[in-house]
Amino acid sequence: MDHTEQQKALIQWWQTSSRDLPWRQTRDPWLVMVSELMLQQTQVNRVIPKYQHFIEKYPTPQKCSEAPPSSIIEEWEGLGYNKRAINLHRTSQLIVETHSGKVPNTLNELLELPGIGPYTARAILCFAFEQDVGVVDVNINRIISRVIGKMLSPLEMQIAADNFVPTGEGWIWNQALMDLGSEVCGSRSPDCDRCPLKNYCLWKGEGPDPAKKKTSSSSMSQSFEGSDRQGRGKLVNTLRSRRVVISELEEVMGWNGDPERCRRVAAGLIKDGLVEYNDTEGYGLPS
Repeated sequence: MDHTEQQKALIQWWQTSSRDLPWRQTRDPWLVMVSELMLQQTQVNRVIPKYQHFIEKYPTPQKCSEAPPSSIIEEWEGLGYNKRAINLHRTSQLIVETHSGKVPNTLNELLELPGIGPYTARAILCFAFEQDVGVVDVNINRIISRVIGKMLSPLEMQIAADNFVPTGEGWIWNQALMDLGSEVCGSRSPDCDRCPLKNYCLWKGEGPDPAKKKTSSSSMSQSFEGSDRQGRGKLVNTLRSRRVVISELEEVMGWNGDPERCRRVAAGLIKDGLVEYNDTEGYGLPS
């Protein structure tokens, strides 16, 4: 398989098929970081308006760090996974305190920031600092697995992704792979006839999908309906507009008759820094 020809085919496809996304118009590391944290487990169309509003209000780590945590949580409404908001706020404070207000540009330094894991750190290195690193999200993992015809361990996948990056074109290469995974090489219905990599793909849509793990019903993820995560979200959403006293917890969280569960989950929110509590005023967003 000619690696160079793969690179040419994908980049040429992307030049006429790329998505117009606001965070692609900047190389500002802070704005890229904001977009990446918002995009974690949240659909692009939900993120776009929230991202645009957020960066107008908090265009720098300094501005974000000066705001109370409650303001960042309020801005996060509609994105879900509210802990990301607290992580972003804590990260902005660390950037100001330890990096003179500038987002660090090394993998190890980025990994020391709250909420920044291996994927997000490499995405910042690539999309802000234009470093030639492989950025492995679920889309890129799926594409590489199909192209090479097998599933790899996380370490093997990262090495493969790094090796696929054309020198000096890491930014466009990773953006192109993400668009390919979103628009063509989807999880359920890949459109192999439209794929620019079809001539280099070992799978070609035939036989078992090498990108899919065998899962049993017992390993299926817990349903969101009635989950602790749903209760957490209901409480935080209510707190965006008012405080909640302890006697209201069951109704607000949707678990009438289960005060123990309500208090346990609320305690988890307090531990995560998303909620505060005092005996006089009850629960509220952190000040």
